[in-house]
Amino acid sequence: MSKRVAIVTGAASGIGKAIAKALARNNVKVIIADLDDDGGKIVAESIGGYFVLTDLSQRIDCQTLVDYTLTHHDRIDILVNNAGFQHVNPIEKFPEDTWEKMLSVMLTAPFLLTKYVWPIMKKNSWGRIVNIASIHSRVASPFKSGYVTAKHGLIGLTRTAALEGGAYGITVNALCPAYVQTPLVENQIAEQTIIHDLSKQEVIKQMMLEPAAIKRLISPEEVAALVVFLCSETASAITGSDWAIDLGWTAR
Repeated sequence: MSKRVAIVTGAASGIGKAIAKALARNNVKVIIADLDDDGGKIVAESIGGYFVLTDLSQRIDCQTLVDYTLTHHDRIDILVNNAGFQHVNPIEKFPEDTWEKMLSVMLTAPFLLTKYVWPIMKKNSWGRIVNIASIHSRVASPFKSGYVTAKHGLIGLTRTAALEGGAYGITVNALCPAYVQTPLVENQIAEQTIIHDLSKQEVIKQMMLEPAAIKRLISPEEVAALVVFLCSETASAITGSDWAIDLGWTAR
């Protein structure tokens, strides 16, 4: 994978950070895109990559991210659409501005970035796009209408892009992890304790891990390892798939 160039969104922490580090260990030059200026710069420096301050809810920032990468590297081989955030509210109280931003960051931005990197991947007859979806792209949970809707849509985008990219050596896949030990999940736990009047451990045990066969949270590094595989030559026959990393959640 040497000489490959990757864009990883939301890579200042959590899953994105683990993915950026894993790709860098495999000699991929990584561009970190995030709103967290300090965190993004620290990750980029630690892996010898680059950081681009990016608001993925803004179309111009998506275009600028791709333009920056092509200006500095003249190629984009890998795109990992990872950035996202969670908001918990019943439908009747769900803020409309939050709904719009969630869909912008987690569905429109992956579409735009895919669109913008598509010509260079076609030209090079090689590309890997990995969309970090969620177990919530397969099943729903109450009070998460924005997140669930965006993640379900991301699977549709993954499958459509896979069909269009196959003839050009571009594979497009999605990962659907259950609860990963990240700041985003920690925030969800805090919100659920308030909504359901439960302790942190009760939320983890009763709400997050109750449906799972394996009773633990997933590490970001486990998700990153699968991303690296899907970006390799070995995975060149795999496209249009949504990979469950869900502790057996959907085995029932």
